[in-house]
Amino acid sequence: MASGDDSDKRPDNIVEASHFFSARESGFRGANEDALQTRLTLLLQEHSDLDAAITALAAAPSHDPLAIARLKKKKLQLKDIIQKLKDQLTPDIIA
Repeated sequence: MASGDDSDKRPDNIVEASHFFSARESGFRGANEDALQTRLTLLLQEHSDLDAAITALAAAPSHDPLAIARLKKKKLQLKDIIQKLKDQLTPDIIA
């Protein structure tokens, strides 16, 4: 036997759980959904804050059109990320 072979051996009484459970059936799925939900909440708040900032800048007498355009672009990017997160949280239903 080579000296590295001992680390490859596993006792007979240890069974790999991956044969019995998929990733969705394990406890990790709920934790992932909680993290996604938390991130979604934060992004929705940021989206709302950007909307308020855009409205405030547009109402100012000497507003900067370039700054408003940048904020609107950022808001659209956030909207896309929010939609992707919502899609990840929505379960796949096979009809």
